[in-house]
Amino acid sequence: MNIPNSITIARIALVPVVVFLLLMGAEGNSWQRWLALFLFILAISTDGLDGSIARKTNRVTNLGKILDPIADKALIGGLLLTLSYLGEIAWWITVLILARELAVTLYRVLVASKKVISASLSGKLKTIFQGIAVGVVIAPIEIWFPLWIYFEQFTLLVAVVLTVVSGVRFFRAAGRK
Repeated sequence: MNIPNSITIARIALVPVVVFLLLMGAEGNSWQRWLALFLFILAISTDGLDGSIARKTNRVTNLGKILDPIADKALIGGLLLTLSYLGEIAWWITVLILARELAVTLYRVLVASKKVISASLSGKLKTIFQGIAVGVVIAPIEIWFPLWIYFEQFTLLVAVVLTVVSGVRFFRAAGRK
């Protein structure tokens, strides 16, 4: 166990806390909602931090290589499911994003012994926009600015488009290797 892996494990541990807070503060402008947003931002901001520390301190581990994508998928996936359950994100969006993540993950696991498919720029951009979209939906800003809902829809649309594009690019690249 090292610092980068500890950060990743902390990110995973925050998922049920944020989900619980969202479920408890579902009515909007509650302290639970704001705390959920704060903890989500804290968790999502550590995504690049753990890898950066691991590379700079030469502490990249096989455990870290496994845990990091699990943490990403647990955080985004868990919150997409929760927000869809609360009626704040359409189920089709959640299903589409989770299906892409599952397909790519399964493919990576199936071919892991033969080849390594590293993350692409479109995959990284997809992850960033998924995080932005989830954060924008969690934020109870529409209480003060009713037009915020249009910003929510825009960020979700960008996240969906990037998810599909990165999935298509991933499988095209995988087919060529």
